[in-house]
Amino acid sequence: MTTTTDSHLHWVKSSYSNNGGSCVEWAPSHVSVTGTVPVRDSKNPTGPSLMVSPSAWTGLIALARSADL
Repeated sequence: MTTTTDSHLHWVKSSYSNNGGSCVEWAPSHVSVTGTVPVRDSKNPTGPSLMVSPSAWTGLIALARSADL
């Protein structure tokens, strides 16, 4: 995990962020440059971020979509 205040990153919020839940943001433009996906808590934008591989990110999204929420 890294702590980031990367103001140059364009963070994209989860569509669930407006529902008051525990939501994440990711920076898709960073993936094409570095090959890693930065993920952070949308409620703590200056806090730590998790850097994962694109395949790990895809797996996480698939898991979240298949969960009984």
